Amino acid sequence: MNFPPPLPLLGLDFPQLTPGKLFLKKVIRMLIPIGHENMTARRWPVITLSLIAINVVVFLLTFSTIEEQAQGPQPGDVKSHILMLAAMHPELTVPPDIQQMIEEAKARQPKLWERYQNQSVDIADPWHAKVTLMHDADVLQGEMDSLVSEYAQLNVESSQTFLQKYAFVPAHPTPASYLTANFLHGGWLHIIFNMWFLWLAGLVLEDAWGRVLYTIVYLMAGAAALQIHAWANPGSTIPSLGASGAVAALMGAFLVRFPSTQIEMLLFFRFRPYRFQAQAYWLLPLWLLNEFVGTLWGSLSGVAHWAHIGGFIFGALAALALKFSGLEHKANKAIQAKIEGDALTADLPVVQASELLEKGEVEEAITVLKNFLAAKPDSLDGWTLLQQTYWRKSDLPAYSEATTKVCAMHLKAREPALAWQDYEDLLNVGGGKMPAATWLDLCRAAENMQNLDRALSEYQKLAAAYPSEKQSLLAQIGAAKICLKQNRPQEALNFYEAAKNSAIPHLDWEQTIEAGIRTAKASLAPGQGPSSPKLVPALENTRAKGQGA
Repeated sequence: MNFPPPLPLLGLDFPQLTPGKLFLKKVIRMLIPIGHENMTARRWPVITLSLIAINVVVFLLTFSTIEEQAQGPQPGDVKSHILMLAAMHPELTVPPDIQQMIEEAKARQPKLWERYQNQSVDIADPWHAKVTLMHDADVLQGEMDSLVSEYAQLNVESSQTFLQKYAFVPAHPTPASYLTANFLHGGWLHIIFNMWFLWLAGLVLEDAWGRVLYTIVYLMAGAAALQIHAWANPGSTIPSLGASGAVAALMGAFLVRFPSTQIEMLLFFRFRPYRFQAQAYWLLPLWLLNEFVGTLWGSLSGVAHWAHIGGFIFGALAALALKFSGLEHKANKAIQAKIEGDALTADLPVVQASELLEKGEVEEAITVLKNFLAAKPDSLDGWTLLQQTYWRKSDLPAYSEATTKVCAMHLKAREPALAWQDYEDLLNVGGGKMPAATWLDLCRAAENMQNLDRALSEYQKLAAAYPSEKQSLLAQIGAAKICLKQNRPQEALNFYEAAKNSAIPHLDWEQTIEAGIRTAKASLAPGQGPSSPKLVPALENTRAKGQGA
């Protein structure tokens, strides 16, 4: 939720950084979420997609108007000059309403006011440089009278502008602006980042709450964030606009609803990308802390930090209220009932194939299921029945292929216990190795279930089975982390060094590997050397295969 950048002064309404400097700062140190492990939903996120579409259309229709009006003279610019001149020369006379504005500014930031009064701050702009050279009382009073007159005129003119009508102005908000301001944006980066965050959080929250509750929370959060911004900036005439107050509310709700979700982050530092994963329960509070730090700068950044903070807290409280009131549970039951009803209608071929299987018509059942899965490849029921049908036919290669597919679908549905049962069934019939991506997810599922020994064993098998695939590198890193948890630093070091020496490109993971090597070496007991040649068996096999090639 940003505003058009007016003149800097007193930390009230005056961002110091130019748009170019702000852009450069964002590029140099930019932390971007690029996804999370719950990027699935039971239904199409119709409301989230609609909100994104509405925001984009409104932006395209209004951007040129907003940009033109933001670059023109603003009441906030002249107000900052009035306050600065009043601080430097308190003897100047002004009308009662302007005097009240000055007293409010002085009360809000007395230390900064004193600095301007003593002229102990850097030159803010050309006008500031000009008035510091003025010493004649009549000239200074004339300058103040001119500013007061211009401020009154601009207030009259700006009251009719698009921004004053539809953006949110804390000094005189309109009922409509509590809604319309949430659909206006001041630039391409502004809307792109807001819509991306809306997609990441909204996708799963709409699925959890249902479309009606989700819409109500989103719109109420946007209005609440604007009101909190107004309380933090009373009397401000700077138009505020953007969806980030409502989006911050979704982030707060995401923290409450999915605290352990792994979020994949992309960090740009000095124009180099770094990727890492972090759980929501520490990453999102860190973001909130950053917003609190931002409030210490007033509005020097041009960002409505209090709107973000208020929205985040509102969203977290809304998520708690929906959970403990039972509304979320009721919404989920209604959603599931509808999905199951739709599935019953859509999956009639599965019912037909099941009946054919009961009659012993195995080939006919396979034909029906194959045709059905060609049109609906994500049907778990269809693949499960096809798996059973191949078992009835004693077609073990086809059974293994279907079992692998069912295992992947159980992992996607966040049902790790069922996925592991599928894997055991595959091993029991002598099935071959799992696809690398599915196998890696299976290992991580075991790790999340705290079955560390099994996870370590499977990581080793995966690394040996796919020595030239990216998943092999990730398996080595995963195995190393488990070894560190189990106080086995030498084995951890072996895994990390194998990853470091891997021919698989691993620039994104270089920092993780180097940090792991340092940790493992630091954990080695005296007398143990990091140069021990012993490798775990799976890695010995991997190295042998590589040398043989």
